[in-house]
Amino acid sequence: MACRFEVTLPLWNRAGIVVARNALDDVDKLEQQLSVFRESSEVSYLNRRAAAEPVNVESSLFELLLLCQELSHDTEGAFDITSGPLTRCWGFLKRDSRLPSPDELERARQLVGRDKLLLDAASRTVRFRSAGTEINLGSIGKGYALDRAAAMMAQSGMRPTALLNAGSSSIRAIGSGGAGSPGWLLGLGHPSNKTRRLALLRMRDCALSTSGSEEQSFVHDGRRYGHIIDPRSGVPAEDVISVSVIAQSTAITDALATAFYVGGRRLAEAYCALHPDVLVIMLECHSQTPVVIGSSRGCEVEVFRDPR
Repeated sequence: MACRFEVTLPLWNRAGIVVARNALDDVDKLEQQLSVFRESSEVSYLNRRAAAEPVNVESSLFELLLLCQELSHDTEGAFDITSGPLTRCWGFLKRDSRLPSPDELERARQLVGRDKLLLDAASRTVRFRSAGTEINLGSIGKGYALDRAAAMMAQSGMRPTALLNAGSSSIRAIGSGGAGSPGWLLGLGHPSNKTRRLALLRMRDCALSTSGSEEQSFVHDGRRYGHIIDPRSGVPAEDVISVSVIAQSTAITDALATAFYVGGRRLAEAYCALHPDVLVIMLECHSQTPVVIGSSRGCEVEVFRDPR
């Protein structure tokens, strides 16, 4: 999943080390199943075959695909795992970014949309409506892996306090960091100034994901294009600098962080109005102060109006 996975444990919780190692071993197995960068993965096989015939997939992967379809519907298509052709078209898939021609872009757009992904629950099969359609779970895979790791640790017979981290952009907090602690303390960095912070968080039994395009982008004719593409228009989103989402599932926060980066404040407000216990911290373009939308029972937030 192109990032480092880590588990942080309190010093006193040495018994959790074996549990954490087993959970990280499961993450390695998920990489072999979900990665589009491994020809032998189940997702790569699906991308090769599903346009020609229904493909039976493993049960947990099928459940993940159902969740992706639900999230796509609930975010008005701003989150869409079929956007792989657009990522490829813009060159972001292989980090060889470029400006596509209008014809290239239109051809890629015709292959994208949740209606192109057909899921049959009775047979647990997947079919693509169009040749050239492909799925990429990069916008939810890290969070899904953290959820699986957290579940394994919880099922071990003990409930360790731990902080699970995937590439610093996806975090799952188990417990509060220790007896009497108000929560794991985390700082949200400013996307354009690494010495400043947007907010401080205290997290207890919840998840956090952050999306931004500062790591992958290119400039053409003075205009900057980031790697997070709006699957509805086919072009990179540009109204938001960064967005962080706190909820109970890291898979969901991963997906929503991408969706709200694409859909902006209006989408985040509409979603949070219908889904309690989702908190959004969004920094919009031309602003130095983040907006806070929704709430979370597992997270206390201190926003810096003058980022430090």
